Amino acid sequence: MTSLTSSKRLVVKIGSSILVDEAKGEIRRDWLDALTRDVAALHRNGCEIVLVSSGAIRLGRTHLKLPSGALKLEESQAAAATGQIRLAHAYQEALAGHGITVAQVLLTLDDSEERRRYLNARQTMATLLGLKAIPVINENDTVATDEIRFGDNDRLGARVAEMISADTLVLLSDIDGLYTGDPRSDKNARHIPEIREVTPEIEAMAGVAASELSNGGMVTKLMAGRIAMAAGCRMAIADGRAVGALGAMIDGTARCSWFLPEASPLSARKKWIKGSLKSSGTLVVDDGAVRALSSGKSLLPAGVTSIDGEFKRGDVVDVKDKKGHTLARGLVAYAAEDARRIAGRKSAEIEKLLGFRGRDEIVHRDDLVVE
Repeated sequence: MTSLTSSKRLVVKIGSSILVDEAKGEIRRDWLDALTRDVAALHRNGCEIVLVSSGAIRLGRTHLKLPSGALKLEESQAAAATGQIRLAHAYQEALAGHGITVAQVLLTLDDSEERRRYLNARQTMATLLGLKAIPVINENDTVATDEIRFGDNDRLGARVAEMISADTLVLLSDIDGLYTGDPRSDKNARHIPEIREVTPEIEAMAGVAASELSNGGMVTKLMAGRIAMAAGCRMAIADGRAVGALGAMIDGTARCSWFLPEASPLSARKKWIKGSLKSSGTLVVDDGAVRALSSGKSLLPAGVTSIDGEFKRGDVVDVKDKKGHTLARGLVAYAAEDARRIAGRKSAEIEKLLGFRGRDEIVHRDDLVVE
C-alpha cells in the first residue's frame, strides 16, 4: 500500500464538497483541524506542502446571502472575493496552532501558461517553501474570465505540482478513486488501485460531477493525472470526506487510486527543457564553470565569459565552452542586457550592478540540463 511518508514535496487539493458543510455553507471545522494536524505532522518531518483549496465561492455566497443554484459571473466573482478572505483566515488560524505560517496565492490559467508569469509564480512558491511556509492556493475567481479559467481545482492542483516539481499530488474528493464504472449505479464497478498510463480505455471510465459544490468529476481528475504524470509526479485520488482522511493516507491505510509515472519530477522537467524548447542565446563559460557544471552545480555569473543573442528572463539558452562545444541547456534567470552586466562578476555584486537583487545563479542547476 502506497503512503505519503516518502513524499518530499506534496500538493494536496481539497474540494469544496468535503471542506464546506453543504447545508450550512460553513467550513467543517473538525475536518479542517484534523487536516491541518496531519499536514503539520508531515511538515515537521521535512515534507514541503502546498494546499490547493476550493471553497471560496461557496463560503462567499452564504455570507452574501445569494440564492442557491447557478450564479451569474459577477455574482460568482463577488462571492469569491468575500469567501476567499474567510477561506484564507480559516487555514491561517488552523495552522497557526502548529506554529506554521500560511501564504495565500491566487492563480489564473495564464499564470501557468505564460512563460514569465509561470516563472514568477514558481519562484515565489519555491521561496515560500524554503522559508517553511505553506502556500494555500486557489483560482483567482475574482478576476478570471472564461478565457483564463482553469474551471476546476483538479487541474489547477496538477499545474501547481508541475510548476514546483512536486513528487506527489493528492486529490481529496468525494470518491475513493477510479472505478471501471460509476459505483453509484453499477454494482459490478471495480476499483482500480494503480494506473500507469491514462489510456482511452481509462478515460472511458470517467463519470460526471455529482455535487453542486463541485465543478470537477472524474473527467477533470484524469486530466490532472495526465498533467501530473507527464511532470513525473505521482497522483492519488482519495475519498476525503471523513475526518482524518489525510492521516489515513499517511498511514497507508486509505483506499485510493494511484497514478504512477515512469520518471521523477526533476528528470521529467529536464527532459522538457532539453527537447521541447528552442534556444534563444548562448552563454560561453570558463574552465572553472565547465568543472562546476560537470559536477552538477549551478552556473554562476562569475563563470560566464561572453554572451550571444537577445533573450528574456526564463528563455532557454545554450551553455558552451571556449571551443564552442555545447555543454548544457537551461532556463536563464536574467535577460540578456542584465546578464551581460553581471557576466564575470561575483554573485554578491549583482544588486550593486543591476539595482535589484535577483538570483545568485545565472542558470540554476534545477533549470539546467547537462549534455
